[in-house]
Amino acid sequence: AAACRDRERLRFAYRDSGGAETRRAADPHGLVSAGRRWYLVAFDTGRSEWRTFRVDRLTSPLPTGVRFPPRDLPAEDAAAFVTRSLSRSRPPQRAELLVHASAAELADRFRVTDAEVEPVDDRTCVLRTAPDSLEWTALRIAYLDLGFEVREPAELRDRLAAMAARLSAAARPPGT
Repeated sequence: AAACRDRERLRFAYRDSGGAETRRAADPHGLVSAGRRWYLVAFDTGRSEWRTFRVDRLTSPLPTGVRFPPRDLPAEDAAAFVTRSLSRSRPPQRAELLVHASAAELADRFRVTDAEVEPVDDRTCVLRTAPDSLEWTALRIAYLDLGFEVREPAELRDRLAAMAARLSAAARPPGT
């Protein structure tokens, strides 16, 4: 955060999604929280391009003492840059559920900024979302305390079944 504020170039090790580690030099612009992760938006001086770095994959950050002039970010702001970057890098994964509640009731219980709710009738609706994590989606929909059916993907049904088995085992009296 201080390097962003002071416009001081950083050197760090970065591990990509495949596990390969590289050394980077970058001019940090800002930190953004998106989903459950933090991202550093920076101009990668080695590649001469703007990049989004997951902070949990960044190690050994060292300020270099080199100050850099401000650059124009190719987005409205750092958050918009991260959103655009993530939408390009993540393969689209859709989840669709039939929820046994009105669209209004579901909207009251589920943050619909990252989902689409379509009414079917007065008592049911379809929830469509593009989750970054099926585990998180399973937890969110289980927490709704509404009846639902998973239309897709099958992997979400598998996650829910595994969660149900763990919860059922935890609810048994000790020693049974």
